[in-house]
Amino acid sequence: MTTSAAGSPRPSALGRFASPVLLLAAMWIIQAADAVLPGSFTGFGLRSWDLGGLGGIVLAPLLHAGWAHLIANSVPFLVLGCLVAVEGARRFWAVTAITAIVGGAGTWLVNAPGALTVGASGLVFGYFGYVVLRVFAPGRVSHRILYAVIAVIVISLYGGSMLAGVVGVREGISWQAHLFGAVGGALAAFAGRRPRRVGSTRP
Repeated sequence: MTTSAAGSPRPSALGRFASPVLLLAAMWIIQAADAVLPGSFTGFGLRSWDLGGLGGIVLAPLLHAGWAHLIANSVPFLVLGCLVAVEGARRFWAVTAITAIVGGAGTWLVNAPGALTVGASGLVFGYFGYVVLRVFAPGRVSHRILYAVIAVIVISLYGGSMLAGVVGVREGISWQAHLFGAVGGALAAFAGRRPRRVGSTRP
Protein backbone atom coordinates (compact mmCIF):
# COMPACT_ATOMS: atom_id res chain seq x y z
CA MET A 1 0.00 0.00 0.00
CA THR A 2 1.04 3.59 -0.63
CA THR A 3 -0.30 6.79 0.90
CA SER A 4 -1.79 9.75 -0.96
CA ALA A 5 -1.05 13.38 -0.14
CA ALA A 6 -4.28 13.50 1.89
CA GLY A 7 -3.01 10.64 4.05
CA SER A 8 -5.45 8.01 2.79
CA PRO A 9 -4.09 4.59 1.80
CA ARG A 10 -3.82 3.99 -1.92
CA PRO A 11 -3.42 0.45 -3.32
CA SER A 12 -0.25 -0.44 -5.19
CA ALA A 13 -0.33 -1.36 -8.88
CA LEU A 14 -0.07 -5.03 -7.90
CA GLY A 15 -3.04 -4.64 -5.58
CA ARG A 16 -5.13 -2.96 -8.27
CA PHE A 17 -4.54 -5.77 -10.77
CA ALA A 18 -5.14 -8.55 -8.24
CA SER A 19 -8.92 -8.51 -8.79
CA PRO A 20 -8.99 -9.42 -12.51
CA VAL A 21 -6.14 -11.91 -12.02
CA LEU A 22 -8.02 -13.64 -9.18
CA LEU A 23 -11.27 -13.72 -11.15
CA LEU A 24 -9.50 -15.26 -14.14
CA ALA A 25 -7.77 -17.76 -11.85
CA ALA A 26 -11.19 -18.77 -10.50
CA MET A 27 -12.35 -19.47 -14.07
CA TRP A 28 -9.34 -21.72 -14.69
CA ILE A 29 -9.85 -23.57 -11.41
CA ILE A 30 -13.54 -24.11 -12.22
CA GLN A 31 -12.68 -25.36 -15.71
CA ALA A 32 -10.09 -27.77 -14.29
CA ALA A 33 -12.65 -29.10 -11.80
CA ASP A 34 -15.21 -29.44 -14.59
CA ALA A 35 -12.71 -31.45 -16.61
CA VAL A 36 -12.01 -34.03 -13.89
CA LEU A 37 -15.32 -34.31 -12.04
CA PRO A 38 -18.30 -36.30 -13.34
CA GLY A 39 -20.95 -34.40 -15.29
CA SER A 40 -20.63 -30.87 -16.60
CA PHE A 41 -20.82 -27.49 -14.88
CA THR A 42 -22.18 -25.79 -18.01
CA GLY A 43 -25.69 -26.79 -16.98
CA PHE A 44 -25.46 -24.05 -14.34
CA GLY A 45 -25.13 -21.41 -17.08
CA LEU A 46 -27.71 -18.87 -18.16
CA ARG A 47 -30.75 -20.58 -19.70
CA SER A 48 -32.94 -18.05 -21.48
CA TRP A 49 -36.60 -17.69 -20.53
CA ASP A 50 -36.15 -20.16 -17.68
CA LEU A 51 -36.71 -18.61 -14.26
CA GLY A 52 -34.66 -21.41 -12.73
CA GLY A 53 -31.75 -20.40 -14.94
CA LEU A 54 -31.50 -16.81 -13.69
CA GLY A 55 -28.70 -17.86 -11.36
CA GLY A 56 -26.65 -18.12 -14.52
CA ILE A 57 -26.38 -14.33 -14.52
CA VAL A 58 -23.78 -14.81 -11.79
CA LEU A 59 -22.42 -18.24 -12.73
CA ALA A 60 -22.31 -18.14 -16.55
CA PRO A 61 -19.27 -15.79 -16.80
CA LEU A 62 -17.26 -18.28 -14.71
CA LEU A 63 -18.14 -21.29 -16.86
CA HIS A 64 -16.81 -22.29 -20.28
CA ALA A 65 -17.66 -24.90 -22.88
CA GLY A 66 -14.07 -26.18 -22.90
CA TRP A 67 -10.41 -25.24 -22.64
CA ALA A 68 -10.35 -23.63 -26.08
CA HIS A 69 -13.26 -21.39 -25.09
CA LEU A 70 -11.55 -20.34 -21.86
CA ILE A 71 -8.17 -19.77 -23.51
CA ALA A 72 -9.75 -17.58 -26.19
CA ASN A 73 -11.32 -15.39 -23.51
CA SER A 74 -8.37 -15.25 -21.12
CA VAL A 75 -6.02 -12.74 -22.79
CA PRO A 76 -8.60 -10.08 -23.69
CA PHE A 77 -10.24 -10.55 -20.28
CA LEU A 78 -6.94 -9.96 -18.51
CA VAL A 79 -5.88 -6.99 -20.68
CA LEU A 80 -9.21 -5.17 -20.59
CA GLY A 81 -9.92 -6.16 -16.99
CA CYS A 82 -6.62 -4.68 -15.85
CA LEU A 83 -7.42 -1.44 -17.70
CA VAL A 84 -10.64 -1.24 -15.70
CA ALA A 85 -8.85 -2.19 -12.48
CA VAL A 86 -6.46 0.76 -12.88
CA GLU A 87 -9.21 2.78 -11.16
CA GLY A 88 -9.18 0.42 -8.19
CA ALA A 89 -10.70 -2.86 -7.03
CA ARG A 90 -13.99 -1.27 -6.02
CA ARG A 91 -14.51 0.16 -9.50
CA PHE A 92 -13.48 -3.13 -11.13
CA TRP A 93 -16.02 -5.15 -9.16
CA ALA A 94 -18.74 -2.55 -9.70
CA VAL A 95 -18.15 -2.63 -13.47
CA THR A 96 -18.07 -6.43 -13.39
CA ALA A 97 -21.35 -6.60 -11.46
CA ILE A 98 -23.17 -4.10 -13.70
CA THR A 99 -21.90 -5.81 -16.84
CA ALA A 100 -22.92 -9.25 -15.57
CA ILE A 101 -26.41 -8.10 -14.57
CA VAL A 102 -27.17 -6.06 -17.68
CA GLY A 103 -25.50 -8.54 -20.03
CA GLY A 104 -27.16 -11.52 -18.38
CA ALA A 105 -30.62 -9.98 -18.23
CA GLY A 106 -30.45 -8.86 -21.86
CA THR A 107 -29.25 -12.27 -23.00
CA TRP A 108 -31.93 -14.03 -20.94
CA LEU A 109 -34.65 -11.93 -22.58
CA VAL A 110 -33.45 -11.76 -26.19
CA ASN A 111 -31.90 -15.17 -26.76
CA ALA A 112 -34.04 -18.09 -27.95
CA PRO A 113 -36.02 -19.78 -25.15
CA GLY A 114 -33.98 -22.56 -23.58
CA ALA A 115 -30.69 -21.41 -25.10
CA LEU A 116 -27.77 -21.99 -22.72
CA THR A 117 -25.07 -19.31 -22.51
CA VAL A 118 -21.72 -19.62 -20.72
CA GLY A 119 -18.39 -17.82 -20.92
CA ALA A 120 -16.60 -14.65 -19.90
CA SER A 121 -16.92 -12.98 -23.30
CA GLY A 122 -19.84 -10.88 -22.02
CA LEU A 123 -17.50 -9.44 -19.39
CA VAL A 124 -14.81 -8.91 -22.03
CA PHE A 125 -17.23 -6.89 -24.15
CA GLY A 126 -18.36 -5.04 -21.03
CA TYR A 127 -14.81 -4.03 -20.13
CA PHE A 128 -14.29 -2.92 -23.73
CA GLY A 129 -17.43 -0.77 -23.59
CA TYR A 130 -16.34 0.69 -20.28
CA VAL A 131 -12.84 1.61 -21.43
CA VAL A 132 -14.14 3.22 -24.64
CA LEU A 133 -16.98 5.18 -22.98
CA ARG A 134 -15.06 6.16 -19.84
CA VAL A 135 -13.61 9.16 -21.68
CA PHE A 136 -17.08 10.73 -21.84
CA ALA A 137 -17.79 10.34 -18.13
CA PRO A 138 -17.23 13.22 -15.68
CA GLY A 139 -13.68 13.53 -14.39
CA ARG A 140 -10.49 15.53 -14.47
CA VAL A 141 -9.46 16.75 -17.90
CA SER A 142 -6.01 15.17 -17.59
CA HIS A 143 -7.57 11.82 -16.75
CA ARG A 144 -10.01 12.06 -19.65
CA ILE A 145 -7.17 12.76 -22.08
CA LEU A 146 -5.37 9.67 -20.80
CA TYR A 147 -8.54 7.60 -21.11
CA ALA A 148 -9.00 8.88 -24.67
CA VAL A 149 -5.51 7.69 -25.61
CA ILE A 150 -6.18 4.30 -24.00
CA ALA A 151 -9.56 4.07 -25.77
CA VAL A 152 -7.94 4.69 -29.17
CA ILE A 153 -5.36 1.96 -28.51
CA VAL A 154 -8.03 -0.48 -27.30
CA ILE A 155 -10.25 0.20 -30.31
CA SER A 156 -7.26 -0.34 -32.61
CA LEU A 157 -6.46 -3.67 -30.95
CA TYR A 158 -9.92 -5.06 -30.29
CA GLY A 159 -12.44 -2.95 -32.20
CA GLY A 160 -12.60 -5.26 -35.22
CA SER A 161 -13.03 -8.43 -33.20
CA MET A 162 -15.63 -6.75 -30.97
CA LEU A 163 -17.69 -5.72 -33.98
CA ALA A 164 -17.36 -9.21 -35.45
CA GLY A 165 -18.56 -10.62 -32.14
CA VAL A 166 -21.90 -8.85 -32.55
CA VAL A 167 -22.46 -8.76 -36.31
CA GLY A 168 -22.46 -11.96 -38.35
CA VAL A 169 -21.24 -14.33 -35.64
CA ARG A 170 -21.31 -18.04 -36.43
CA GLU A 171 -23.88 -20.38 -34.97
CA GLY A 172 -23.24 -21.34 -31.38
CA ILE A 173 -21.83 -17.94 -30.35
CA SER A 174 -24.10 -15.63 -28.37
CA TRP A 175 -24.04 -12.19 -29.97
CA GLN A 176 -26.66 -11.27 -27.36
CA ALA A 177 -24.18 -11.77 -24.53
CA HIS A 178 -21.60 -9.70 -26.42
CA LEU A 179 -24.00 -6.87 -27.24
CA PHE A 180 -25.62 -6.57 -23.83
CA GLY A 181 -22.29 -7.04 -22.07
CA ALA A 182 -20.98 -4.02 -23.99
CA VAL A 183 -24.13 -2.08 -23.08
CA GLY A 184 -23.59 -2.97 -19.41
CA GLY A 185 -19.98 -1.80 -19.54
CA ALA A 186 -21.01 1.46 -21.21
CA LEU A 187 -23.59 2.10 -18.49
CA ALA A 188 -21.01 1.29 -15.82
CA ALA A 189 -18.76 4.04 -17.21
CA PHE A 190 -21.30 6.59 -16.00
CA ALA A 191 -22.62 4.82 -12.90
CA GLY A 192 -21.82 6.64 -9.69
CA ARG A 193 -20.09 9.52 -11.49
CA ARG A 194 -20.90 13.06 -10.44
CA PRO A 195 -20.01 16.20 -12.40
CA ARG A 196 -16.98 17.93 -10.92
CA ARG A 197 -17.70 21.13 -9.04
CA VAL A 198 -15.75 24.24 -9.92
CA GLY A 199 -12.66 24.49 -7.74
CA SER A 200 -12.80 20.84 -6.67
CA THR A 201 -9.41 19.13 -6.28
CA ARG A 202 -10.63 15.58 -5.78
CA PRO A 203 -9.99 13.10 -8.65
